[in-house]
Amino acid sequence: MTRLFAAAALALACCAPAAARAPVTRVPILEFHVIGDPPPGAPNPALYDAPETFRAQVRWLAVHGYHGVTLDELFRYWRTAGWLALPPRPIVLSFDDGYPQDVTVAMPVLRARRWRAVLNLQIGNLVPARVRQLLAAGWEIDAHTFTHPDLTLVDDARLRREIAGSRRWIQLVFGVPVDFFAYPFGRYDARVVAAVRRAGYLGAETQVPGSASLADDVYRLRRIEILRTDGVAGLVAKLDASA
Repeated sequence: MTRLFAAAALALACCAPAAARAPVTRVPILEFHVIGDPPPGAPNPALYDAPETFRAQVRWLAVHGYHGVTLDELFRYWRTAGWLALPPRPIVLSFDDGYPQDVTVAMPVLRARRWRAVLNLQIGNLVPARVRQLLAAGWEIDAHTFTHPDLTLVDDARLRREIAGSRRWIQLVFGVPVDFFAYPFGRYDARVVAAVRRAGYLGAETQVPGSASLADDVYRLRRIEILRTDGVAGLVAKLDASA
């Protein structure tokens, strides 16, 4: 798959008109968790991005020419040597797990700019009606298991259920392709990656810092995790570091 994408990029570079934009071979994927304030005693308060901070981060991205796209749009671009266009400065905003604030806060902010996003759904975190609201707004729904385990520690039967079973469940309930997977806790090994491949996914997201690249293994896509303490300045610094 990586060789296919590399060949696609080369074909685009060779065949595109001289005046055309350079092919997009690196795209940042932002990783958000909860868009909200942590309740008292929350076990992981760093994973809560304040709503006002999220709005400011999206505003900064828009002012600086970024445009939100989905993983499906990015992969279609790469797999067709760029004949299916991407907007200038594409960026993927991914939201792990699934929380009500994805619908009540993130969706309106992104919809106002006509941006799409990606929900990596842990099944059971959001009721189907809320997921359908995101789908209606153009979001992509991908899989993030049933129970969010460390997949490197589970037996083979559970591994299949968490990876292949979660994909089938989302496909049956929502009628969407579910072509991508996000590793819980960013934990994976060769056995887990092989299970993701067998389940039919086109790629998978990690928590390894950096931008997704044509040079990467598509089952080990890098992401930029956004934490509560980052604010706009931290987001900018992480984007710069991943360039």
